[in-house]
Amino acid sequence: MLKIKNLTAEVEGNVILKGLDFEVNPGEVHAIMGPNGAGKSTLAAVIAGHPNFKITSGSIEYNGKQLLEMEPEDRAREGVFLAFQYPIEIPGVSNANFMKSAINELRKYKGLDPLDSPSFLKMMREKAELVKLDKSFLSRSVNEGFSGGEKKRNEVFQMAMMDPELIFMDETDSGLDIDALKVVADGVNTIQDGKKAFVMITHYQRLLDYIVPDFVHVLADGKIVRSGPKELAQELEKTGYDWIH
Repeated sequence: MLKIKNLTAEVEGNVILKGLDFEVNPGEVHAIMGPNGAGKSTLAAVIAGHPNFKITSGSIEYNGKQLLEMEPEDRAREGVFLAFQYPIEIPGVSNANFMKSAINELRKYKGLDPLDSPSFLKMMREKAELVKLDKSFLSRSVNEGFSGGEKKRNEVFQMAMMDPELIFMDETDSGLDIDALKVVADGVNTIQDGKKAFVMITHYQRLLDYIVPDFVHVLADGKIVRSGPKELAQELEKTGYDWIH
């Protein structure tokens, strides 16, 4: 599904990713851990197509297509989803209207007719129930006045609605208490259908107690320096990252 080869990326002249290699197959759950400044969030931003990051070498192949040749919106239409560390607020735009526009853009890209209002409302209610999002949130402005946990839960709802194939979650556990973390994890586990691939970027092992990864990778100084099974996350929790230096 995703094949990254010798990827080098920089921002404002600072080289962040330094020849990174990474591969993800359908249905897999990967966790990327590492110290601050290692390049974890940079990798997510590059995948999404953030314009501030300059790719100086390497390639990213997604479902046989060159991802770096796609505009950010086309990456989303092709099934790439980025859950933000700090989801933005969009005052004046309701969740319902936001999602209807997004869904119908996806359908247009795929050559399908737009959903009519009754079909969309039915779909939205079903997905909200699936991820345990209170229906009152559907009429509220996107993330406006939401708590940290509510914003993250709303992103899981967006995932359920848009049905992406490749999902990068950039420090989704940041700022969440245990109850909110469980709700988000339950939502992610609910929409995992064995075909979607998840890449979870995190500092801490606790998220991985609820969303169990198939592989754990340590990213340091712009490269993956170690990979292993889920037990590697527990080891890192005990030892930290001093061994990298």
